[in-house]
Amino acid sequence: MTTKAQLRKTALSLPEVEEGTHFGALAFKVRGKGFVSLTNDGFVQLALTDELTEQALTRFPSAERITRSGKAIGVRVPLAAVNGMELNSLVEKSWLSKAPAALVKARLAAHGGAAGTGARALPKSIGRPATRALLAAGIGSLNDVARRSESELLGLHGVGPKAVRLLRESLAEHGLAFKSF
Repeated sequence: MTTKAQLRKTALSLPEVEEGTHFGALAFKVRGKGFVSLTNDGFVQLALTDELTEQALTRFPSAERITRSGKAIGVRVPLAAVNGMELNSLVEKSWLSKAPAALVKARLAAHGGAAGTGARALPKSIGRPATRALLAAGIGSLNDVARRSESELLGLHGVGPKAVRLLRESLAEHGLAFKSF
């Protein structure tokens, strides 16, 4: 069983994280953006991409989707249902989904998953929200983009039709294309 202390230790080990409260619950933010909290009734609430939310819902039968104004924003799962390694992974993924792109890039670089550089780097023209979403999903270069379909990318919060169009153009310039089914 995972504890509140482990959640705190994991969250505070990430760059630029601040501890506070949100509606009376323990909460953690990166540069003012909340990414994980622990409710008073023992649920860990995590801001995750749609893809990562689906994975968490599949992995944890007791997990619930969190929505705001009808839009999925993450998942909540009983702290007791998550082991330590899983908690560490979920908290980092949540942090990656909310941290500014420069922090995400630095974190991924330090752990061998940096955004691509050089000719096959993600184009800056797609914008910061799309770049942040791609990096959080482990997509750091055009080679990584080519392993995904357009619909998969559109499913990432922050990646819209304009970003997909710009990625399609960049892929074509390098003789690559989106994965097709």
